[in-house]
Amino acid sequence: MTAFLLLIRHDLRLALRQGSDAALVLGFFVLAVVLFPLGVGPDFELLTRIAPGVLWVMALLAALLSLDRLFQQDYDDGSLEALALAPLPLELLVLAKCCAHWLTTGLPLVLIAPLLAAALHLDSAGYLPLVGAMALGTPTLSLIGAVGAALALGARRAGVLLSLLVLPLYIPVLIFGVAAVDQAVAGLAIRPHLLMLGAFLAAALPLAPWGAAAALRPALE
Repeated sequence: MTAFLLLIRHDLRLALRQGSDAALVLGFFVLAVVLFPLGVGPDFELLTRIAPGVLWVMALLAALLSLDRLFQQDYDDGSLEALALAPLPLELLVLAKCCAHWLTTGLPLVLIAPLLAAALHLDSAGYLPLVGAMALGTPTLSLIGAVGAALALGARRAGVLLSLLVLPLYIPVLIFGVAAVDQAVAGLAIRPHLLMLGAFLAAALPLAPWGAAAALRPALE
């Protein structure tokens, strides 16, 4: 557990020292969402109706931007091989990197989402469900993305390959995340949708690190 926490701390320190990936993700999310009112026009009813979908799609694409560097930088400088030889199992190494990735990219998206929801005139009843759904959904995006990043490691066009691998797997999270906010705005029950997002996260926690570790082993040999 100490090695696991130290690895998360190490990745967080590197991310904060560089800052470019986290700033790129957050900047893309903000700019992409802000552009929608400019393109759609001052139709508040339309903006309110499309706000959950816009926020979730932009969050999904923003999280995708930094996935190709989840293992690539460590792979290029050789530190990934050194970490793989450490006593910490490779599955826990992957999980630690996923935790650091979510803390530096997913968590800022969750925190800033209500402010951007106000720019899209989302009904106030959808704010709390939006934060709850994104808090459950964005860790799943990081975990699924880790599998794609491991499979695309070392590929010539890793970014394109990574998008093709993970985007279809992101669709269920997107559907239930948007549905939770829509149901809240309509005054209906959101619990089933949040439970589904929680189920996706519960399934991804053990399966995604195992799958990513299995994909990393051939690249490290």
